[in-house]
Amino acid sequence: MTPPNRFTRTFTAEPQHIDELGHVNNTVWVQWIQDMATAHWGAVARPEHRDTFFWVVVRHEIDYRGNVSEGAEVRAATWIEGPAMGAKSLRRVEFTDAAGKRLVSAATTWAMLDRASGRLARVRPDILAPFL
Repeated sequence: MTPPNRFTRTFTAEPQHIDELGHVNNTVWVQWIQDMATAHWGAVARPEHRDTFFWVVVRHEIDYRGNVSEGAEVRAATWIEGPAMGAKSLRRVEFTDAAGKRLVSAATTWAMLDRASGRLARVRPDILAPFL
């Protein structure tokens, strides 16, 4: 059972995701990490927060432990780790194969910006509350 603070989704490795080595290209994993973060924000954030703020990546740290070939499905899980640090927040993303083996894990630091000004905005506890 997935803990309530984790958002999950499944991805399928399609032909356009496969590189010359015959498995999902690293750039695709990065795109899927971003897709997980934006889908989680869209699904969980309060409407007034989605309307007021947006997020940008300031750092990716990714560990590649395995890979999958065309047609394989991976399960992705993401969650916010710990309290915000000013305008920044740490997000974890993990991808596992059908057997539950961890393939890719990421720690991504995101910065929150105010839509109106385009400037950094402090992440208040009420903004992260629905994710924790």
